[in-house]
Amino acid sequence: MLKEEMNIDAQALTEKIVHFIKDKLKSYRRDGAIIGISGGLDSACIAALLSRALEREKILGLIMPERDSADTTRDDAQLVANRFDIPTKLIDITSVLKSFRIYEFFPGGLLTSKKLSSRVIRAGYRLLPRGNNPFHGGLLGAKKGWMRNAEAYYRIKHRIRMVHLYYYSEQLNYLVVGTSNKSEDMVGFFVKYGDGSADIMPVADLYKTQVRELSRWLGVPKTIIQKAPSPDLLPGLTDELAMKISYEKLDLVLLGIEKDMEESEIAREAGVNVKTVRYVRELLSLSEHMRNVPEVCRMD
Repeated sequence: MLKEEMNIDAQALTEKIVHFIKDKLKSYRRDGAIIGISGGLDSACIAALLSRALEREKILGLIMPERDSADTTRDDAQLVANRFDIPTKLIDITSVLKSFRIYEFFPGGLLTSKKLSSRVIRAGYRLLPRGNNPFHGGLLGAKKGWMRNAEAYYRIKHRIRMVHLYYYSEQLNYLVVGTSNKSEDMVGFFVKYGDGSADIMPVADLYKTQVRELSRWLGVPKTIIQKAPSPDLLPGLTDELAMKISYEKLDLVLLGIEKDMEESEIAREAGVNVKTVRYVRELLSLSEHMRNVPEVCRMD
């Protein structure tokens, strides 16, 4: 059964990941590790793991909100940092984003009111079909102007955050620790050269539901575990709203695909229809280029 195969040995996994972090720190000849703490589940899990692998003075957490961040972002991120005794630096990236004039992409002040924009964005994502929303449509070249603007609007936020992480990592000789999980990686729910970039990815071989289970064992605050996963790029937008599928079902479908099971069998065990299994397969195919290094024109 797929659900049973999702179960993890949290203690054994923790020991393995902690060893991995220590080993990579040594092989990269770094003095510590830096992480972006968003107030979400994945970064909280990594923060917990880093606190077990390294001394407090060898870790730095960057908290990088901007104008569209949820009102709870800073507090949730600091809650995580306090729980695992991680030193932090707060960097509001709004001014940098303003220099790119991205907030002017949506005229009429649509995104200046979080309450209003949250309603509009959530309603829009619910109405848009799976194959015609910014997530799916942006995995390859977007043909519609509004979709290109939307992609430019939110993707630069992750990339600016990554610039800050590497800027400070190089000053301190620290390792940039990424927070991506396997579910996001497989379907392309990340920003290339943004949150998809790092020196190491400790939980990138764990599905989101497994990261949640590991986080419970590590003592991540319940409020973080229970909050709806969100990229925190647009008001009201959650991962599952953008992907049009819950992580619980997505992970089972992905595992079934990895095991090369029949589509009908995957659908039955995951509690979805075959059309959904094919949709997930399509995401895997469309996002393949995002998981590869840039293509090189070979001369031989």
